[in-house]
Amino acid sequence: MSAMAKDGLPRGRVPAAFDTEARWYDRLVGANPGYHDHLRLSARRLGLPEGVPGLRLLDAGCGTGASTAALLSAVPGARVIAFDASAEMLARARAKEWPDGVEFVHTPVEELSGIRGPFDAILAAYLLRNVTEPTRQLRRLRGLLRPGGRIVVHEYSVRDSRRARWVWNAVCAGVIIPLGKVTTGDATLYRHLRRSVLEFDGLAALCHRLSDAGFTDVRTASMPGWQRGVVHTVLGTNPKEDP
Repeated sequence: MSAMAKDGLPRGRVPAAFDTEARWYDRLVGANPGYHDHLRLSARRLGLPEGVPGLRLLDAGCGTGASTAALLSAVPGARVIAFDASAEMLARARAKEWPDGVEFVHTPVEELSGIRGPFDAILAAYLLRNVTEPTRQLRRLRGLLRPGGRIVVHEYSVRDSRRARWVWNAVCAGVIIPLGKVTTGDATLYRHLRRSVLEFDGLAALCHRLSDAGFTDVRTASMPGWQRGVVHTVLGTNPKEDP
């Protein structure tokens, strides 16, 4: 039996797994020190101006809305379109209080039904590991950006660092998987999280993936705390003219 078959989920089953776990999701991520702060940090790294009317932002893979809130904290007053493939995660997001100009759309990134650009910026948090053909989906997202618009990929990447892999395995074995099991009664999604991160791109490969998708000025920054070297901000720009 392959490692993915043993510990992970086929990509097509991931939205359904999040549907099942949606009611506990906010409680679990709230137990992660820095989770919300780090999303806000990646949102700020987009470098968007505050107080500019009419900015349109896309939250790609919004889950229960933590990344949506991060965008609004960085750019108050922006119009945010947020989408996710999990209907139950979106239901949790919609049930929260939001300012005017926030809209939630149920669609996978592979379809983008009901999503119309152009957007001034995109935040894709914890998305790429769980989609089919990540480079292709990055190209699709780039097609929604205005010329000069920027994307932030906020993502786990540990393959290039022995220390980061050790930290990730230790945290999963000691905290994430046991806590998920105790809270929800089923550790399947949390074992998948561990495996999907270990099998995902190293940071260099992730940067190359953005470049292959047509983004320029690709840069990276990491997070403070225990997630240093584990979770990263990867920034890219949609060129004003296609390369």
